[in-house]
Amino acid sequence: MSSDIPKQPAVLPTHTPALFAEAVQRTVELLRAGELVAVPTETVYGLAGNAFDAVAVEKIFEMKGRPKQNPIIVHVASFETARSCVADWPEIAGKLATSFWPGPLTMVLPRSKDVPDVVTAGGATVGLRWPSHPFMQAVIRECGFPLAAPSANLANQVSPTNAEHVRRALGNKIALIVDGGQSQVGIESTVLDLTATPPRLLRPGMIHEESLLAVTGELTLGFGDSEEVLKSPGLLKKHYSPKAKLVLLSWRDESDLKRQLDGYSVALAKVHLIAHTKIPLNMELGRVSVIPHDAEAFARAIYAELHHCDEAGAELIVVEELPRNSEWRGIADRLQRAAA
Repeated sequence: MSSDIPKQPAVLPTHTPALFAEAVQRTVELLRAGELVAVPTETVYGLAGNAFDAVAVEKIFEMKGRPKQNPIIVHVASFETARSCVADWPEIAGKLATSFWPGPLTMVLPRSKDVPDVVTAGGATVGLRWPSHPFMQAVIRECGFPLAAPSANLANQVSPTNAEHVRRALGNKIALIVDGGQSQVGIESTVLDLTATPPRLLRPGMIHEESLLAVTGELTLGFGDSEEVLKSPGLLKKHYSPKAKLVLLSWRDESDLKRQLDGYSVALAKVHLIAHTKIPLNMELGRVSVIPHDAEAFARAIYAELHHCDEAGAELIVVEELPRNSEWRGIADRLQRAAA
């Protein structure tokens, strides 16, 4: 069917009940036929395929140019489907699911035989998430199978948080993009490895460690560099990267910022700056964007701002250093990898 993919993808809206139902029907038809669809989730837009169909999942890797060692999260919409994807469902998984699903939490568990090797990068575990976006839930339930769905963009680039970002990234590679509005979380899910004791936070997100600790009692941060098989996406050193060079800076005042920028040999008109607290008002920068000093608002807006910087031709993107606490840890993780 790939030869039938049009030069421009169809973009289906979902803002009325009739349009929502039509988009669900068309999406399910394509997914059941082994094709891929770009779909909205509350975190970022996903490139979805049947998680139990190895050929469909191979298409995801091919379309994204995704490294084969980078596993894909499997999305479910019921506890029954979740259990079909795993060989073991420990008590702690049930407690975490009750607390945070549907929502932006991925749990890493021993995989079942139904999950193909390509999904898990050949590993013995699988990451599971039950998304809260109503479109994603409707599609999974109608399909009757879980969906493998990494971000709907080219590998290592900035994740898409609206349908236009997907269209610009994938263009004629994909037949259908579903427009479900702006992603309301804005960065990828928190990933927690439940095969480790105590549970290990592999990727921080907008569900913070204090919230997780309230359920788990214990938590380990980070993943071991010696691990040969990645258990989660988002662990590669360079990831989420805009085309322009990105740096995280802290400045006392505008003269201090100017001194720091002089070291990058980029014309100020080509410098785009994203600030939350110290806003330069008298520098002739290409663009100054202000996102509120609020972690949830910042997460919701940051990827769209990075996309805008690239589209406007920025050569250097400066992001004001973030607060160093758990509320901001997921955002800091994404920006540090984008700057690598």
